[in-house]
Amino acid sequence: MKALIFALLPLPALADFPMIEAAQINGTTVSVTLSHPDTGWDHYADGWEVLTPDGTSLGLRILAHPHVAEQPFTRSLGDVKVPAGVRELHIRARCSRDGWADQTFVLPLD
Repeated sequence: MKALIFALLPLPALADFPMIEAAQINGTTVSVTLSHPDTGWDHYADGWEVLTPDGTSLGLRILAHPHVAEQPFTRSLGDVKVPAGVRELHIRARCSRDGWADQTFVLPLD
């Protein structure tokens, strides 16, 4: 009986954060490939941000629509000015329902 009651309890909702699969920089353009279980306008990856290691934002790429049938997908952000001495960039993604992902993608700079 205890097992039946436990089985009927609701499970906590798990966040479906976007996953950054890859990133690269070419000059001042950062390209990011990400995947996310987009379901439509109610839940989709809606942006990513380029940060320095100390958390300074260098740019925000807004994703204006769901990518339900295009997974993973790559989008770029131009005019990213990396300050002198910065040896890596941190990129974080967000979705329309769950907000910013806890983990960042580290992009080493040569």
